Amino acid sequence: MSVALPTIQLTESAARRIDSQLARRGKGLGLRVGVKKSGCSGYAYTMDYADDIGADDQVFESHGARLVVKSEHLPMLAGLTLDWQKQGLNESFKFLNPNVTAQCGCGESFAVATAA
Repeated sequence: MSVALPTIQLTESAARRIDSQLARRGKGLGLRVGVKKSGCSGYAYTMDYADDIGADDQVFESHGARLVVKSEHLPMLAGLTLDWQKQGLNESFKFLNPNVTAQCGCGESFAVATAA
């Protein structure tokens, strides 16, 4: 019996944005997503370019783009969908995370039911 790995997905618009940012930068394997302890609710998302893939990283591919996540962050990110949304003059990545149980008022930090 095999154990299913948690899934993390990109929307097509998020994948296009990642690809365009990597092309503009001129290098990179994908987008690295993680969490850090922060804010009034407990955790905040982190994002950076993924220039390498370590032994403790998991790679998720959607629409031709890659997300790289450290295995230790998977309990808080399992089931995540990363979207790129443009609303008026504002555009940003949106984290659609089924593990979030609460968010701070400003939306910068979040809590999960069971943190690793």
